[in-house]
Amino acid sequence: MVYIRSFRPLFRIPQHWLRCIQHSGYCSANVTSREDRSTLSTFKTRISSGPSFQHFIKAGSVSKIPAASEEYTDKHAYLSEDAEMENSRKVCFETYGCQMNVNDTEIAWSILQKKGYQRTNEAKEADVVLLVTCSIREKAEQTIWNRLQQLTAMKRKRLKTHTPMKIGILGCMAERLKTELLDREKLVDVLAGPDAYRDLPRLLAVAHGGHQASNVLLSLEETYADVMPVHHALHGYSAFVSIMRGCDNMCSYCIVPFTRGRERSRPVSSILEEVRMLSDQGVKEVTLLGQNVNSYRDTSEEQFCGSDLTQLSRGFRTIYRTKQGGLRFADLLDRVSCIDPDMRVRFTSPHPKDFPDEVLQLIEERRNICKQIHLPAQSGSSQVLKAMRRGYTREAYLDLVENIKRIVPGVSLSSDFISGFCGETEDDHHQTLSLIREVGYNVGFLFAYSMRKKTSAFHNLQDDVPAEVKQRRLEECISVFREEAARVNNALVGSTQLILVEGESKRSAQDLCGRSDGNVKVIFPKEDVAVEPAGSNESAQINPGDYVLVKILSANSQSLRGRALSRSSLRDTTTHPLNEHVAAA
Repeated sequence: MVYIRSFRPLFRIPQHWLRCIQHSGYCSANVTSREDRSTLSTFKTRISSGPSFQHFIKAGSVSKIPAASEEYTDKHAYLSEDAEMENSRKVCFETYGCQMNVNDTEIAWSILQKKGYQRTNEAKEADVVLLVTCSIREKAEQTIWNRLQQLTAMKRKRLKTHTPMKIGILGCMAERLKTELLDREKLVDVLAGPDAYRDLPRLLAVAHGGHQASNVLLSLEETYADVMPVHHALHGYSAFVSIMRGCDNMCSYCIVPFTRGRERSRPVSSILEEVRMLSDQGVKEVTLLGQNVNSYRDTSEEQFCGSDLTQLSRGFRTIYRTKQGGLRFADLLDRVSCIDPDMRVRFTSPHPKDFPDEVLQLIEERRNICKQIHLPAQSGSSQVLKAMRRGYTREAYLDLVENIKRIVPGVSLSSDFISGFCGETEDDHHQTLSLIREVGYNVGFLFAYSMRKKTSAFHNLQDDVPAEVKQRRLEECISVFREEAARVNNALVGSTQLILVEGESKRSAQDLCGRSDGNVKVIFPKEDVAVEPAGSNESAQINPGDYVLVKILSANSQSLRGRALSRSSLRDTTTHPLNEHVAAA
């Protein structure tokens, strides 16, 4: 700062020099006036005796990106120790949207916990309330705006206290609406985009100093590989593990590439380390997460960087050049599944283009990789799929479904659908209904189209389907979906399913609930059961996190009902296959 203050007298130049420069572009060195010669001499003296370039760089050093095995630290020399160590402050996270946001919450909490923050689940008790947000649809964003109004009212009541509340927005909405969030009624103190969670301690320190703070820069490299998430899994039995971030597909309706950035994959060593840690903690199920999870491609080590091209599902294409080299999703899935044979492995959300046969064959071979695949279709019309820039036709999608069912018999399929996309006709809509009937999904996520700024559709297409038509088509899709889900689930009546117990049923304390391998909710009475192996006279209470064999007695479109037979494990059912029958879907 001393050097900066000295710049003003150092560069005070006579006005006639400036006029000379303006007129001729240069100034002659022949200065005749005694006053001018004296001024020039003083100017040269100050330059020669002033700070050199070395003064400004001698304290600098090239920053080093920490390796995955190193603990992340981030010191800000301009912030006091007290400003960074917020050990008396409590933070409350409220998470909205997809499972990636759940994982983002765990990452953000890991970073703040190391800075001394305490966590509370009550906003009324918090000094900092952080909303982890979603931008995928307008309704999701409106939910956040409404919550901000509520928190602001709470904040005003705290203004007279010695610890006023600070409000922060994290995630996709922070990146998409940064200017509006900071300016609109001054509701927000801190903004942090999906790639800026490392900066949270500094941003909060600035906010506690009375200023708004923001960092929404997207990164081409950030995967938080060296930040171990603090998992808050229900009963400790299940956890989500992020393996990649961003998306390169650029579907015309989707905001994700603009809020999450380009695809980049977390190093495989970091992922395996986290899964091993979860296994040691007794976690029974991990779900690998990514915006385009099965396009995983680790190029962090030279040995992975070959020349082989990425293999896509037959009949599928991308808008970008085919990628080459890297450790692929099948390799990662193979390594993760080998860590703990008694730990279920799931993954979401995939893109249909990234299901080469090697992935499907691995799912079939490994008992602990769930035989359930999420296969987002979005539409049953080739014309609409083209407008969506999905990279496949209806026919290619159905060929993939047939191939999946051939390689993985009894597989459970789920999907996403959008009703009322730009230019969708009644014929397009009916093609979607027929696709739902033809495939036979048991779980679905269906929404009316909501146009997002920045997307290709926003710039190039017309949102020309009336709201009431979108809603009608959505309701028809939901109705058909439920009919087909009921049919698929009824085919399981009489079979025996291995269930991972989640806890008490929400509707009755007398019942327990869990999920099958196919990710269908199963409800059964809370009662003691026999302990495997068969022939044992012992009985045991069923607890969350247990594997239980359940005989399915009835079904509807959303769940199965049955009676528990015995406690078991994935290893036991590998040795003694389930006595199950599955009707052809």
